Amino acid sequence: MSAQPYLAYDYPLLSVFWSVLLFFLWIMWFVLLFRVVVDIFRDDELSGWAKAGWLALTMLLPFLGVFVYVVARGKNMGRREVAQARAQQDEFKAYVRQTAAGGRTSSVDELAKLAEIRASGDITDEEFRRAKDLVLAGHGPAEHPGSTPRAAHR
Repeated sequence: MSAQPYLAYDYPLLSVFWSVLLFFLWIMWFVLLFRVVVDIFRDDELSGWAKAGWLALTMLLPFLGVFVYVVARGKNMGRREVAQARAQQDEFKAYVRQTAAGGRTSSVDELAKLAEIRASGDITDEEFRRAKDLVLAGHGPAEHPGSTPRAAHR
């Protein structure tokens, strides 16, 4: 056994740089390949056969297929990505608005609750009248967002 061990200091700095560069290029290649495949499925303008053709091209001849796809359809890849991001943001905003509005009760709901409480005898007619005035004036729990609080009537 005359083979000498390969030590770290025997590996030149330029070789380390080249190895790291190739590794990152390899990772970037896979990222680009997956983005192209996702874009093929995301595009609503392509028919099923066109999607199958692009997918077959990118899988059978990956370098050529991705290159041809980016040249032919790359301009709209970014636009489709931005459109999807905007759609997701709009859906999220709509969900937040719907969820926030779900916890809010209207003046009609508040008045119905007050009438039930008065009917059960938990509050007097005078307390009901004052609470009803507060709800109708916008000072009660059913205050609408964006409204400015007004001075209390005394």
